Amino acid sequence: MSRTTIESVIVEPLNIPLLEPFTIATGSVSAASNVLITIKLQDGSIGYGECAPFPPSTGESQETALAAAHACAALVQGRDASHWRVLSHLLHSIYYAQATVIAGMEMAILDALTRSYGMPLYVFFGAASSAVETDMSIPMVTPERGYELAKETVERGITTIKIKVGGDVRDDVARVEAIRSGAPGLGLTLDANQGYTPNEALLCLEALDDRDIRPLMLEQPVHKDDYEGLRYVTQHTTVPVAADESAASAAAVARLLAMGAVNVVNIKLMKTGIVEALDIAALCHTTHTPLMIGAMIESRLASSAAAHFAAGLGGFRYIDLDTPMLLTEDPFTGGYEQRGGIYDLSTVKRGLGIERK
Repeated sequence: MSRTTIESVIVEPLNIPLLEPFTIATGSVSAASNVLITIKLQDGSIGYGECAPFPPSTGESQETALAAAHACAALVQGRDASHWRVLSHLLHSIYYAQATVIAGMEMAILDALTRSYGMPLYVFFGAASSAVETDMSIPMVTPERGYELAKETVERGITTIKIKVGGDVRDDVARVEAIRSGAPGLGLTLDANQGYTPNEALLCLEALDDRDIRPLMLEQPVHKDDYEGLRYVTQHTTVPVAADESAASAAAVARLLAMGAVNVVNIKLMKTGIVEALDIAALCHTTHTPLMIGAMIESRLASSAAAHFAAGLGGFRYIDLDTPMLLTEDPFTGGYEQRGGIYDLSTVKRGLGIERK
């Protein structure tokens, strides 16, 4: 038995209320209803992982994630964490429909392993950099509330705002205008979360152009399976178009890029797991496709893992890891030090650097 053998796996619910309901085109949430995984290795090293199911995006709920996580725990217990790719393949082969559970398991395994090795996770991934700078998301709110949230974002020292759209185009344009008024110097990205038809997406961009507003990027304008619709939007605008829900696997991303359907890819660890995310990043690096890192409704734990992933690999132009700032409480400490929108990982000594309060 090796010092990196997995001795125990604990699975428990992780519930954290949001400061206010967060509404996007596919639904509204008022709390993070997640799952916490704690892995202990033979040498005493502890690793933490978080599963953040969001039913409209992943088809998983907290209940299904808890059930699958308990089953996965039985599979990995007694195995060597240093064989993390083998373990990932095993989990994928059986629980392929439970992506957030696989992500949480991989996260806990790699956190424990890199703690055992005495190195930060971002260094394990390549140490391309030791910090990332996140945007701040504004959900589908009234223009008045959008204006207030934009002013608060400026006060936080954050330099980019991601605006949720994908509803009525006139309402969306009014929200974007109000946010621009509240934060005139900040970069704006749009996220439609599959809410538009191709023509509605282009109408929205055209209406904003008439108001002298040019977004830095438009994310997932149409339904995740509408690859042709994505290509149509991409071919008819000069605004970069990103795949999010459509980019659920390396195979899907390869197809999207071959079609010229998008020119940015959003990696979410909760969508693919870490090993598959490494394959997607490699594919995008070789095709010079700009990368984005995003998140579900995640605590500091999963957001730290995504920050370590993006900083370690490099090549991420868009960073959207703001959800810890939307929660009423933070059950964890460490992972990164925050200044404005910058998550600085350089003080992390081992693993994710996360501890439970």
